[in-house]
Amino acid sequence: MSNLLNNRVNTTATAAQLTAVKAAFQTILTNLPFLVGLTAEERKSLNAIDVNNKAFAEDALNAAVNNATLVPGYISVPNMQNDLTLFAQMDEISGLANQLCERIEDTKMLVGSEAYNTALSLYKSFGAAADAGVLGADSIVDKLKTRFITKTTTEPVTAPPAPPVA
Repeated sequence: MSNLLNNRVNTTATAAQLTAVKAAFQTILTNLPFLVGLTAEERKSLNAIDVNNKAFAEDALNAAVNNATLVPGYISVPNMQNDLTLFAQMDEISGLANQLCERIEDTKMLVGSEAYNTALSLYKSFGAAADAGVLGADSIVDKLKTRFITKTTTEPVTAPPAPPVA
């Protein structure tokens, strides 16, 4: 019997696909061993670079390269060049990763919604079966309706009305 609900994605990933994807992520981490993790405090404390700040940094680098005698000995121009180069490289990779993450999250959201909508349809169907006196349907409805019971500090716990008859 086909699903009467809209089901845009109807598949699962194979074990081999999941293994390959996890290996690909590990390959990325292996190939970028310098990646770091920052604490929330570190993120807040760092100066952010945007388009304007990047242009400023590039202008300062060009000025340093072209005026080496004015650069203090404690400032490493090659280190700055490396930072800007790696920033550009990470920016490109980040864009690709963000596109992938967005598609993963969108797919997760869609299939989760499809599963939940089907569950709601089943709940209504079980409610109709219980209303019709089908044996065993009452216990299914009792179990499923606990999902809709709300708890507040000012109101007693109440059950929602029975699901509408389909």
